[in-house]
Amino acid sequence: MDLKLPISIIDEMSEHEVHSHGELDLASGEIRNVRFENYDVAAEGVPATHEDYEFTLGVLRNGEREVEFRIEVDAVGGRYSVTPSELLELKGRAAKLFTQPPVPPSKLH
Repeated sequence: MDLKLPISIIDEMSEHEVHSHGELDLASGEIRNVRFENYDVAAEGVPATHEDYEFTLGVLRNGEREVEFRIEVDAVGGRYSVTPSELLELKGRAAKLFTQPPVPPSKLH
C-alpha cells in the first residue's frame, strides 16, 4: 500500500520555530518533499544542525482535529523520519483521527 499523508513539521529552536510541510510515508516512516517556510535550507542547513535546536515534531490534521508526533532528524543527511515504534502508535491515532465524525461548528469555540 502506498499511503502518503501531508503533514506539518515544526523544528523547535530555543528562541523560535522553523515551519515546513512534507509527506509522511505510512509504510516506511520516511518524510519526503520537505518544503520550508521562510527558511533557506540551502544556505543555513537543516535546523537540526544549529546549536539552539531542541527537537522536531509533526502534526497530522483532519479538519479542526490534529495529532502530534515526534520526528527524528538525520542532521548530516538532512532527512526527516518517524521511528518504527512511533509510526505504529501514529497509525492507530491517525485511524481514529480520520474515522471520527466531524466536529460540529458550534463545538469548535
